[in-house]
Amino acid sequence: MFFIISKVAGFFLAPSNALVILTIFGVVVQMLWSFRVGAVVAAVGLVGILACGLGPVANWLILPLENRFEQPASDNAAPDGIIVLGGALSDRVSGERDAGLELTEAGDRILALLRLARAYPQARIVFTGGSSALTGGGRKTEGELVGEAIERFGLSPERVTIESNSRNTAENASFSKEIAKPRADETWWLVTSAFHMPRAVGVFRAAGFPVTAYPVDFRAAPDDWMRPFATVSDGLRRTDVAFREWVGLLAYYWTGRIDTLFPGP
Repeated sequence: MFFIISKVAGFFLAPSNALVILTIFGVVVQMLWSFRVGAVVAAVGLVGILACGLGPVANWLILPLENRFEQPASDNAAPDGIIVLGGALSDRVSGERDAGLELTEAGDRILALLRLARAYPQARIVFTGGSSALTGGGRKTEGELVGEAIERFGLSPERVTIESNSRNTAENASFSKEIAKPRADETWWLVTSAFHMPRAVGVFRAAGFPVTAYPVDFRAAPDDWMRPFATVSDGLRRTDVAFREWVGLLAYYWTGRIDTLFPGP
């Protein structure tokens, strides 16, 4: 039920959708009830679209998330294991076109898997990712697609354990723990997008699986606080991503899936 509610609520809470709906609602109010009230509502929606689409609002939302964790220092001890979260490819397009893995904006997660697998040949690797689609998913899950591509990546299939049933971050953590069975003396690195790292680390901690953050897929430079966007679509896309993550933190905290509202190092 939590999974279904999160997907439905996510559609209406996405700023790009909400602001467009608000603008249209304002126009309808102008025609059917009050021109003045409708004009104000439509103007609020339009200003919001412009502020989030062209202004730096998206960066204000995403930079606190991305700056929360840093990658381990180069002189850190080698990890005993590495967990890589899914969300890095389009399972539907990859499965339907049968043309290899079609990466999303979060494709750095796959690149990090390959890079770290070669840098730490003794580390155990777990890739965790099923399908996060409520409807219209692909014929194969993300984990299944990555598992089939391991040898094409130049890695032995035995190097990477695939978990392909998880639908969200909470299931990533619980299912990965069942597979990894981490010992208290082991160090495990967690690879996911930088904006997603606070929630992911919090979920793994709450599941009893301590991890060291290895953030990738940074969307903004450290000094982008006041940087505008060239197109409305670019700004709205980043606003949606960051806003969804903040809402996710609240939802996971309220439902007990994380122990603190904004997990940190």
